[in-house]
Amino acid sequence: MRDVIVFSGSAHVELARRICGHLQLPLSGSEIKRFSNDCLQAQLLENCRQRDVYIVQPLVPPTQDHLFELLLMVDAARGASAAQITAVMPHYAYARSDKKDASRISLGGRLVADLLVTAGVNRVLTMALHAPQVHGFFSVPVDHLTAIGVLADHFRDGRDLSGHVVVSPDLGNAKTATQFARLLKLPVAAGSKQRLADDKVVIDSIVGDVDGKPAIILDDEIATGGSMIELLDKLGERGCPGAAVACTHGLFAGRAIERLRAHPLVVEVVTTDTVPSPKDWPALQVRSVAQLLAEAIARIHVGESVSSLFDGVDPTHAPPQQRLPFIGDHIWT
Repeated sequence: MRDVIVFSGSAHVELARRICGHLQLPLSGSEIKRFSNDCLQAQLLENCRQRDVYIVQPLVPPTQDHLFELLLMVDAARGASAAQITAVMPHYAYARSDKKDASRISLGGRLVADLLVTAGVNRVLTMALHAPQVHGFFSVPVDHLTAIGVLADHFRDGRDLSGHVVVSPDLGNAKTATQFARLLKLPVAAGSKQRLADDKVVIDSIVGDVDGKPAIILDDEIATGGSMIELLDKLGERGCPGAAVACTHGLFAGRAIERLRAHPLVVEVVTTDTVPSPKDWPALQVRSVAQLLAEAIARIHVGESVSSLFDGVDPTHAPPQQRLPFIGDHIWT
């Protein structure tokens, strides 16, 4: 069996270290240089020849720098004769650019997918794509994970959820919210949302019974927090006494932290570590998806099914006999 080797770009080294901890492997070194003319150069500091290479790099701000870092690292691995190169992108920022909704507009989601494949990526491992159709933009296999089981664990941990309702900010996320609600054995509702600009949305109505009920709001991503604040205001008008806010990708750009902290209905905010967490928000609840990503890497490496991890929705809750030993347990010859 080929050796596994894991590298990290500069976007989220802590997550890469956690993944390697679960795999019982060291994080291999790499070096990114920026020259005086602002060009970047990537160097991998470990032998890649005929090895199974995984490069961890979520696309977070500064997104363009981190994207180009990833492309350069993939190119370096290909030039070093890697047997297989997997881009581990827990957050794929360009998934929002998934459709032609205006004249002469670019489709960034598809373009970035093409760039990654051209650079030499053989497989992509990602999580909670904003739009499922982005999966089809890639001409290489994509393993698309979900964190809703990890988030559900947070709310199932010794809590009384009687009377609560799960609410999605928009109808597009309603399917995921329904799966999440089933895990918690709760009803579900969804907002009818219109996006007027990148940081401005309007929620016309809420479909479902939310009157007077405490809510758990689930979204795939929080950037500026505009959708959340609008939905919280609507829930307040319907008598909601309080709401927990949960998302997979907590970017919290602009005034998002300030707005969520100040809103009277917010009782807690829960996210995962797919992206780096803000250091100035100690009350933020962060659940790790490192073990989930590590198990997916282990299954990819030994040729086992990744989708079977999702029996019962959440891979981390697969029965022990179905889970693979970590890569560090294997002996290579």
